[in-house]
Amino acid sequence: MKRPPENKDREDRFINEVVVDACGEEERAMNWYCYAANNMVFPFKAQCSAKRAASPLKAGEAVEVTGMADTDDCAHELMVLIMWQGEELAVPLDQLKTSTQTNKMTRQVLADWHYWVAKGYCF
Repeated sequence: MKRPPENKDREDRFINEVVVDACGEEERAMNWYCYAANNMVFPFKAQCSAKRAASPLKAGEAVEVTGMADTDDCAHELMVLIMWQGEELAVPLDQLKTSTQTNKMTRQVLADWHYWVAKGYCF
């Protein structure tokens, strides 16, 4: 995956809002979890942007995101809950994309997380 060019506004938001004062992986993971949970408006519609081995979703599949997965499920990456075939399922947030119809802050969190992952940053 090609790394995106640096986005100063996004990088500043990471430093000043998302991972501020985080010491170590666990705190960065928790900070990201809180940033996402506090800024995304649930439920929202999303679409699978790419197939992943850790998820049954197919590229292009539409889903409804109902909330954040449990914090234990988000220790290594952000996971969200969706309704899939009548069951609640946790899937990676970076597997999803939203439309312009989605709440602005929700779109920002997704874009921030996609950027974070594409830059190769980790908790």
